[in-house]
Amino acid sequence: MQHDDLKIHAFRLKPGDDLRAGIVAFVKQENIQAGWVMTCVGSLVQTHLRFANQPIGTKSNGHFEIVSLTGTVSVNGSHLHLSVSDSLGQTTGGHLLNENLVYTTAEIVLGESRRHVFTREKDGTTAWEELQVRRIHPMK
Repeated sequence: MQHDDLKIHAFRLKPGDDLRAGIVAFVKQENIQAGWVMTCVGSLVQTHLRFANQPIGTKSNGHFEIVSLTGTVSVNGSHLHLSVSDSLGQTTGGHLLNENLVYTTAEIVLGESRRHVFTREKDGTTAWEELQVRRIHPMK
């Protein structure tokens, strides 16, 4: 689906694929400058999340349902958060790192603005590279 200023991308990751690496590769392949996660459903056999205000990630193995994936994506850097539930319905979430391994599927839909460019830069408001949004003229 495509509109002058909006493009929709849909793709699937397969068993054993890395969720974050797969998204980053797709964003690079499609040269997405300013995108966001519209939806994602699927399952994982391993999670690797960095919880709030923690310096390193935590891995868990088992069977997990993806109940939410949100964030911004760009060839200039992406920021993604994932929530998963285990076989008892217990839900956890955090900053998506590499090594989140797909169990059966990950069905992902991304939106893309063709009027913006997202970058991640230090701007003095925090110690980290944060989202910077630049508006560009519409494509003719």
